[in-house]
Amino acid sequence: MTRQNRPTAPGRALRLGIAGPVGTGKSTLIATICRALADELEIAVVTNDIYTDEDARLLRSAGVLPVERIHAVETGACPHTAIRDDITPNLLAVEDLEAEFAPLDLVIVESGGDNLTATFSPALVDAQIFCLDVAGGGDVARKGGPGIERADLLLVNKVDLAPYVRVDVEQMVADAKEARDGLPVLALSWDDSDAIARLAQWVRQILDDHRNGRHVPRDPGPMAPHSHSDGTQHSHT
Repeated sequence: MTRQNRPTAPGRALRLGIAGPVGTGKSTLIATICRALADELEIAVVTNDIYTDEDARLLRSAGVLPVERIHAVETGACPHTAIRDDITPNLLAVEDLEAEFAPLDLVIVESGGDNLTATFSPALVDAQIFCLDVAGGGDVARKGGPGIERADLLLVNKVDLAPYVRVDVEQMVADAKEARDGLPVLALSWDDSDAIARLAQWVRQILDDHRNGRHVPRDPGPMAPHSHSDGTQHSHT
């Protein structure tokens, strides 16, 4: 599909969040998505770093998009906070890109690297990918967490490194699938063209569902069930 014959989006762009711990390959993943889809979709990117714009500069230097379509947010605080508790700087950056380059198909928001509890607010993104890598340990997927269990897609990245860090990729993916109760899991490496094609197709499907009202943003990290001092137990939705 080319840009010229792509369907006209009835609403705003799909906003796709990329979250995950430090060093799992989130920026490289965004570059991979852009290389796979930039010929057919109008894409922009917002990156998050605490004190630098290094991730934005990496993507600009990679030449995956026009440099003016890559905005950097310097959070100055916990990356988790900027994608969940106070999303204002990121939301403004997304809306600026959508206004300046309308009509966009896809805006990707990269979280600063954070721990396993970091997930996007559904007020900021429509769908989210949670990124792990094999170098973080083969047991990480089994241990679970809100992003691992409930993100729209769980990515097990850098599987080409598995022999060097002694991780059984098949077992790690099996553990992830068991934790996610049927939600998709994708093992990826930079040189696996089949896996990259499946990733691109997943983005196309989410975008199509978004355009046609079939995709409902979910919150992977709602407040856990808890008890109050009077003994009342409940959950927030």
